[in-house]
Amino acid sequence: MTDPVPSTSALGVVDGIDLTGKTCVITGASSGLGRESARALASTGVRLVLAARNRPALEETSTWIREQVPQSQISLVELDLTSLASVRRAGAAIAEQAPVIDILMNNAGVMFTPLGHTEDGFEMQFGTNHLGHFEFTRQLLPELLAADDARVVNLSSDGHLICDVDLDDPNWRRRPYDKFLAYGASKTANIQHAVELDRRHREDGLRAFAVHPGVVATALARHMSGPDFAALGEIAPAHTPSAGVSAGVLTSIVGPEQGAATQVWAATTPDLDGRGGLYLADCAVRGDAAPYALDPQRAADLWALSEDLCAD
Repeated sequence: MTDPVPSTSALGVVDGIDLTGKTCVITGASSGLGRESARALASTGVRLVLAARNRPALEETSTWIREQVPQSQISLVELDLTSLASVRRAGAAIAEQAPVIDILMNNAGVMFTPLGHTEDGFEMQFGTNHLGHFEFTRQLLPELLAADDARVVNLSSDGHLICDVDLDDPNWRRRPYDKFLAYGASKTANIQHAVELDRRHREDGLRAFAVHPGVVATALARHMSGPDFAALGEIAPAHTPSAGVSAGVLTSIVGPEQGAATQVWAATTPDLDGRGGLYLADCAVRGDAAPYALDPQRAADLWALSEDLCAD
């Protein structure tokens, strides 16, 4: 495990980096970490394709970035990760305008939602956080491979330490629903997706990473109540192989400017050249991810399941 760099901002991470001529796609770019990542990356000269389902919020983000980085190159695409049809439409629209994609940042997500289902019948957290991004990445794979040295960055979380994915019941059809466990499983899936994507395509020059951004003050926790935070503090230690999720860590809250630093670092740093399939936090490689999250066989099994679930 490499030593973490001091806490910094996303803008600080890209200081001196020039990505002119390259293209970056970011999901969930209308707010929070996606918005901050987009602002930082715009300063590198990269062409941005910002995707989210709220078109007015996307347009506001684009205006906000252009005010700070006037030379920004930005295009917008509507993307609803709860609908595979929308995912495929967005993928086709992006591929048409960007034949080569150098960075794909799968940033969007939901957390601790009440029981609900996507348009295609998937449990909302697994369907949005994992399956939507799994299919979106598959749709853009030809454009990523065309770059020769592309990177895919999946937003995960130390919440993955809560539990593995139940491959026999990923959509909670046979078990009483638990929003904490469902979230943990979806974040595990984000890591396993990166592990298997990297294994499959590292020889093609495509590398993939999963990132823990820290506990960030964004709207992601809008479904959390005071009792929920207390319950999480009790649930997490009982399900984690380390102390990565605890009541204490919930007090270490950072702003989006700092929270976006690791995902921007993962997308741009030369320190990760020739590497992949890693779990990152604090702008460093983390060695304490749950063993099941980085297990190659678990990752391959999840990939096969995801292909079946996302089949046309």
